[in-house]
Amino acid sequence: MAGLPLDTASLLAIAAALGWASGLRLYAVVFLTGMAGFLGWVELPSGLKLLQSPVMLGASGFMLSIEFIADKIPGVDTLWDLVHSVVRIPAGAALAAAVFGADASSWAMAAALMGGTLAATSHIAKATTRAALNTSPEPFSNVAMSLLGDGLVPASLWLSWAHPALFFAALAVALVVMVVLTWVLAKYVRQLARRVSNLFAAARPSV
Repeated sequence: MAGLPLDTASLLAIAAALGWASGLRLYAVVFLTGMAGFLGWVELPSGLKLLQSPVMLGASGFMLSIEFIADKIPGVDTLWDLVHSVVRIPAGAALAAAVFGADASSWAMAAALMGGTLAATSHIAKATTRAALNTSPEPFSNVAMSLLGDGLVPASLWLSWAHPALFFAALAVALVVMVVLTWVLAKYVRQLARRVSNLFAAARPSV
């Protein structure tokens, strides 16, 4: 893939993958993309070349190691997702826009909107799913979902570079699954929160 010119469809696939995967694992996206460029596996667009600098690789690798651990701990993962609600979405938009750079402002703006929307979709689905799983006393489902996210990020990035058409097909399926999961699990979390609130209200001593 290194040295090969990228057409518009390929660039859109890469932008979509960066945005969508950022909602799951932002630091993994930054580190893996930068490392792929640094090792010469792919020729990064000019707007993304900053990611392959040693400073960015060191910083993103450090944050990736912290996120990898935090995402495996029930409760901590939800707090981590909450904090990164204000980070992942704009970062996904910025990474997607950087695929086209400043020389194609219209495409960059469209990519930013697409990347931000995809990042929001995957982030909300991830946060909702993990919050629901945290109601289970056993930790295995939580760790399993975290490992699934660890695998999805490099797989989606590779697919977007190697097989853009297949990536878009997989992305369409993933988006449907995520929207359905978010809708179903959000209802479950709200019902659970109401039950807990009612329990606390019933246990509160009357004055």
